[in-house]
Amino acid sequence: MADIEMKGSPKSASPSPASFPPVDNEGAVPVQKNLDFILDIPMQVTVQVGSTKMAIRELLQLGQGSVVELEKLAGEAMEVLVNNKLVARGEVVVVNEKYGIRLTDVISTVERVQQLG
Repeated sequence: MADIEMKGSPKSASPSPASFPPVDNEGAVPVQKNLDFILDIPMQVTVQVGSTKMAIRELLQLGQGSVVELEKLAGEAMEVLVNNKLVARGEVVVVNEKYGIRLTDVISTVERVQQLG
């Protein structure tokens, strides 16, 4: 094999540390303004009343007045999900002839962050 020597470059190059300009906070945006930026982002909020499994045959037999039995017990807390992540539990209430949910247990910030991983 022949040794090839490249002109203008040393045979062994050694890395040198990168240098960056100093960081200052003069142009930094306050934290509150950063939060204001995301406050209007829409999110999907879902209240899960319960669930069940059924065969297609049973599903096709449903009609007006049919009762679908759910896995949750009467009086058991409903789950509040934001973007399919549990954030709270609560009970069903009626407000101005509309259903709502009164939060009885809000998931801690630490638990919510753990759900993200």
